[in-house]
Amino acid sequence: MTDDLRSFDVLPGAGHSPVILHVPHSAREIPPSVRADIVLGDDELARELDHITDAHTAQIAEAAAGAAGVVPWRFVNRLSRLVVDPERFPDEREEMRAVGMGAVYTRTTHGAVLRSGNVEAGPLVQRYFLPYARAMTQAVADRLAATGRAVIIDVHSYPRARLPYELHGEGPRPPVCLGTDSFHTSPGLLDAARQAFGDVGETGLDSPFKGAYVPLEFYGTDPRVEALMVEIRRDTYMTEPGGPAGPGLGRLAAALARVVDAVSG
Repeated sequence: MTDDLRSFDVLPGAGHSPVILHVPHSAREIPPSVRADIVLGDDELARELDHITDAHTAQIAEAAAGAAGVVPWRFVNRLSRLVVDPERFPDEREEMRAVGMGAVYTRTTHGAVLRSGNVEAGPLVQRYFLPYARAMTQAVADRLAATGRAVIIDVHSYPRARLPYELHGEGPRPPVCLGTDSFHTSPGLLDAARQAFGDVGETGLDSPFKGAYVPLEFYGTDPRVEALMVEIRRDTYMTEPGGPAGPGLGRLAAALARVVDAVSG
């Protein structure tokens, strides 16, 4: 493993597709220079990656793209969220800083020290977070220019049992949680997701995770950008934590493809 690891991929879809499947947390790769500042031993780090990684979500998005009538674009993070978390605010606006999980994590899912206090977040933000944010902003701008709209569907997963780091994990944990934003999640997008995923299990709204990712340039100001977070409970498609995928993956990918088709026109 070298520090030349590709940070992310923008995988083209149909020119007339407004949809971007965003997969921010599926990877386990950590560049050596970043690994050097993580205090966990190798076995401890492997266990942490099992808990924190949205395993197989890139595979779900890939299969959904292949099954969709109009091929969506895909934006896939190729590095672990333990490098940087591209969906956090990089400043004091981020509530997850309270548990050591801002843009650069200092604590694990169970509250243990991940990085020592003398590790500076700034260089990691400069090297990994900001280029990712710029590229995602450009991907959305490209869809707006090509189609007049953009639909970001965030593909995540979460564990069956609440982990200690979860700030709002006391509520329901349905097979599929749909995270929404009051400005960017349209009724049509939400209805399409409810209908599609209803075929594979119960869907819930904003519990245990809420919100939807939109690049800051468009956030709260551009109604042409729609967004929805799809949080899939891991036991519906894989062995927890960090185990192999099972037959549920195909059913979920087919459901995600139906969402894509419903909002591509």
